[in-house]
Amino acid sequence: MSKTREERIQEEIERRVFEEEAKKRKNADELLTYEALDEASDLSREEVEQVAQRVKKEFAEREAASSHVKRNLVIAAAMFALILGLFTMSKYNAIVRLDEQVNTQWSQVENVYQRRLDLIPNLVCTVQAHAQHEEAIFKMLADARAKAGETLSADALNTSAKFQEFQQAQRELSNALGRMMAVVESNPAIKSDQAFLALQAQLEGSENRIAVER
Repeated sequence: MSKTREERIQEEIERRVFEEEAKKRKNADELLTYEALDEASDLSREEVEQVAQRVKKEFAEREAASSHVKRNLVIAAAMFALILGLFTMSKYNAIVRLDEQVNTQWSQVENVYQRRLDLIPNLVCTVQAHAQHEEAIFKMLADARAKAGETLSADALNTSAKFQEFQQAQRELSNALGRMMAVVESNPAIKSDQAFLALQAQLEGSENRIAVER
């Protein structure tokens, strides 16, 4: 049998094998029909069967290699999904822990800010006793204190806008306190008042605590 004729027969057999494979892989014995080999009728049955067996062997080897690759891809995909899931879970848990730490530490910041708010009424009363004519400053301080108290909450950390609002309210309160302290500096009677001096020391301590906690 010539090599060309054998190749033609092999190609025809391969075509038939793949056609039948597309039809749900019927019985291997039905894949090949000798009717398709009319042009090679001078071949013996044994020769045709040898070619067919070789084609089937090559086809089986290709299928096995393809299945092995698919299995490896499935395993690799599963491992990747597992690693990604573990990584995501680890990151999520880390974020939760950090969020809890921030909230805990922010509560300390709130405490020192609240301590300053609580000192202001007594401080104003002491200064007011010596400088009744500074009502505008006292009103400004009262308004700034009220606004600062409204923004002093855990909600301040929820958005950038809320935190900026909190920051602005605390700056306004600090500015109002600075205005009142300027009045104190110009009034020797207030500066020598022991009650005021005690309150001033507490206020300074609060300011230091605020800086540390923040």
